[in-house]
Amino acid sequence: MALFKKRPEGKPGEWYYCLKHGTVEEGPECRAADRLGPYDTREEASHAMETARERNEEWRTDPRWNDDADAGGEGPKAG
Repeated sequence: MALFKKRPEGKPGEWYYCLKHGTVEEGPECRAADRLGPYDTREEASHAMETARERNEEWRTDPRWNDDADAGGEGPKAG
């Protein structure tokens, strides 16, 4: 048994969306692996899943990162 319980990182005034509980939380409540954030406001955190879906779609269709569009299959080029 651990002598000290490690607190999740974060601080009051930062807002997170907890993936495990499906709730918005302020500061460090759930472990970092189970949350998205930090967000500046409760409102932003409440839209975390929508924001993540939008960003995933943007990245999925971005020609700089879309391997399907690259005939050589080499992925993005540095430069």
